[in-house]
Amino acid sequence: MDKYVVRGGNPLFGEVEIGGAKNAAVAIIPAALMANGVCRIENMPRISDVDLLLSILKQMGAKVRMVGKTIFEIDCTGVKHSKAPFDKMRRIRASYYLIGSMLGRFGNAKTAMPGGCNFGVRPIDQHIRGISAMGAGVEVKGGFVYAEANHGRLDGARIYMDKVSVGATMNIMIAATTANGRTVIENAAKEPHIVDVANFLNSMGADVRGAGTDTVKINGVADLHGGAHCIIPDQIEAGTYMAAVAAAGGEVLIKNVIPKHLDCIAAKLREMGVEIKEYEDSILVKRTRPLRRANIKTLPYPGFPTDMQPQFCAVLCMASGTSVITEGVWDNRYRYVNELKKMGAQIQADGKTAVIEGIESLTGAPVAACDLRAGAAMVIAGLCARGTTEVEDVSYIERGYEDFVGKLKCIGADIAVITEPDEPKSTDKEAIAG
Repeated sequence: MDKYVVRGGNPLFGEVEIGGAKNAAVAIIPAALMANGVCRIENMPRISDVDLLLSILKQMGAKVRMVGKTIFEIDCTGVKHSKAPFDKMRRIRASYYLIGSMLGRFGNAKTAMPGGCNFGVRPIDQHIRGISAMGAGVEVKGGFVYAEANHGRLDGARIYMDKVSVGATMNIMIAATTANGRTVIENAAKEPHIVDVANFLNSMGADVRGAGTDTVKINGVADLHGGAHCIIPDQIEAGTYMAAVAAAGGEVLIKNVIPKHLDCIAAKLREMGVEIKEYEDSILVKRTRPLRRANIKTLPYPGFPTDMQPQFCAVLCMASGTSVITEGVWDNRYRYVNELKKMGAQIQADGKTAVIEGIESLTGAPVAACDLRAGAAMVIAGLCARGTTEVEDVSYIERGYEDFVGKLKCIGADIAVITEPDEPKSTDKEAIAG
């Protein structure tokens, strides 16, 4: 069992390079199942969620070849539906994208209910409503999702999303690429990784239009062929390093980013007194002055991302004055607050609102990563705390951050990975954490 040991007090200086977007990659890999032929995917993030999805496809019969540090070729021509590894599907939230790709490829699907971070309920009702509208019979029982298309192929449909859902938008988009006729998704999510997945599908011969707007139109095609695609940089990884510099102080050039995707994050940091300079594909973050308070409300893109909420909460713990965070996406994303309180943070969380009273400094303490982004928040808190912070359950962090410790070390953080013997436990923690 690994844990991170962070010794605070060191400002961050240097350069850090951002990897491919996790939230795009975990949909693109299942989407490759739709193709007859080789899909070449570049800028693949090297994270545990990607490793798990590639393992699922390989167990189903796909040929996966690494041809560069971040370049993979995936050939799903020989995939067999009957070989789906349900034990692995349960360990990852993104397994629900296999519902759409299996329906598109085989006309039916059986997947385990998705796992993932435990910060709130992960309903798939929008996914089910969408594929049901396209003519699939869907049943959820015994921890599995069963879906079958009428006559072996989905039919295009007009689908209105009751609630903006990134996952459902992408899943329906994937399934609709080989449906009969046109599918229109209204009130669709607009995140950059939705555009990226649409571009990947189009590289394989799909006809997806309007991704990045609230209306996505997909004209079904007979089949998909192999394609090539380079995944966009990870908005949340970049934002996390921006938050780390804001918390610890210093000056860091964050490379391989799309600055436009970081507008709302950069705007909030400027409001807090952090200097931001944008270049063509990089962004410079500098903090030398005390932090000012700020109020944040998370919203669907282009609003402030919910996946940056815990990291900013850690930063605001040391901002002068009272800050308020309102969570506008998830119902239960403040479980990590009790961990920050162990470090002396003054936070009161109630429902979707957290009130943070800034203090002079946090104090190092043993804490746990409650989920992926909360884990990053614990590391950020540790970087600016007095003393030593030990972060447990770091498998959550490694689900979505590529070489997190190595990259932080390169910009001056005093952080190390310590491996301790596993203790016998009555539950399979790895299965829950996936």
